[in-house]
Amino acid sequence: MEKMGSSINRKAMARLHKAEVMISGEQLRLRLHDGKLIKDRRYHLRTYPNCFVAQELTDWLISHKEAPDRITAVCLMQHLMDHGIVHHVCDKCPMFKDAKLLYRFCQDDGTFPCNTEVKVFIRGQQLYEHLITGRDSILQLREEQGVAYQRSFPGCQLIDWLLQNGEIECRRQGLELCHTLLEHGIIQHVAKKHNFFDSGLLYKFCINFRRRRRLSELLNESEREIEEGVSEQAPEDNHDDSSFVLNKIIPQEDCSAFESVQLNKPLKLISTVGRSSLNSLQIRSIGYIPPATFSSTPVVRCNPKSVLKRNVTCEELLSPGAPYIKRVLTVMGDAVGWGFVVRGTAPVYVQAVDPGSPAAASGVKVRQFVCQVNGQNVLNLDYSQVTRLVMTGPRTVVLEVMEPLG
Repeated sequence: MEKMGSSINRKAMARLHKAEVMISGEQLRLRLHDGKLIKDRRYHLRTYPNCFVAQELTDWLISHKEAPDRITAVCLMQHLMDHGIVHHVCDKCPMFKDAKLLYRFCQDDGTFPCNTEVKVFIRGQQLYEHLITGRDSILQLREEQGVAYQRSFPGCQLIDWLLQNGEIECRRQGLELCHTLLEHGIIQHVAKKHNFFDSGLLYKFCINFRRRRRLSELLNESEREIEEGVSEQAPEDNHDDSSFVLNKIIPQEDCSAFESVQLNKPLKLISTVGRSSLNSLQIRSIGYIPPATFSSTPVVRCNPKSVLKRNVTCEELLSPGAPYIKRVLTVMGDAVGWGFVVRGTAPVYVQAVDPGSPAAASGVKVRQFVCQVNGQNVLNLDYSQVTRLVMTGPRTVVLEVMEPLG
């Protein structure tokens, strides 16, 4: 099988970052319109439609916790300017300044460049929406070489779907489209080992277009690319002693624990790479590290001891007369995430819950066993598969759990 070269990986990573910038910019634009920060404004006897005041936006970013300070807020907006998302209303100021200057989103005045890259991105977004919302979607949990992948699809099935839905006229045209989507970082082989083939190899979308982005991710991702030379990302969840925290926007290497959880292994230091934001569920004794400096600051990582008093099997949970009660909980994630930790393998259980999180408010408790996530049975999955299922799903998560009686 043909291997993807490092140059292809680097280009895909760079394009993926550009796509994330485009999505983040569009989400910010819609939020600013909803908040009435974008409106027609008058300056020097002239009216500028659909613009915002830089100083007001800086205040908004800080008040909505998108940036910890004004300097970071300016850096975030400059990042959007550098990618052609935002510009000065007269294009006289190439730098974003924290002042009473008027800026505008290129999308609002029709100046957003509709080049080949943008067209491919839009096509990929449209296909993702059709696939994710359609009945009997081909995006399913599948296995390749002993590893399960959420929302994956065989290359041949995607081309079949494109033909059936009139997206292409022939398989050759479908193969060319899929090659283009892969080269632009929209889709990829699940293990990042192969180019696109009209075969049973599994592929997935690199981008969850529906996920709410935090602007701080843009700077962290940019810093990570510089530090790593746009190298290939490390596999997720490859630490045997890790507990995955669902209070993050994107699944990355975890380093969380709670005050109520004892430690059974020595603490060890790691350096973070490309963190989206500081996880609010870290051990309180570590102290708070501002998000602006988190990507370059070593942090303490620990290995929490299981909260279960003894091991429980799926057969025991499902046996008649078992001392467990089944509950259905609806957790609506906020801008930070959901706020609970899961661990274990067949069954997965709740390791810890942030007291002030949406999970706590919805009734998620420690020692509950997770049976279903959004209607899908997860009793035979491990914690990494369950977390991927939650993180790639909708913002509102429906959990079916079993908890001990009494």
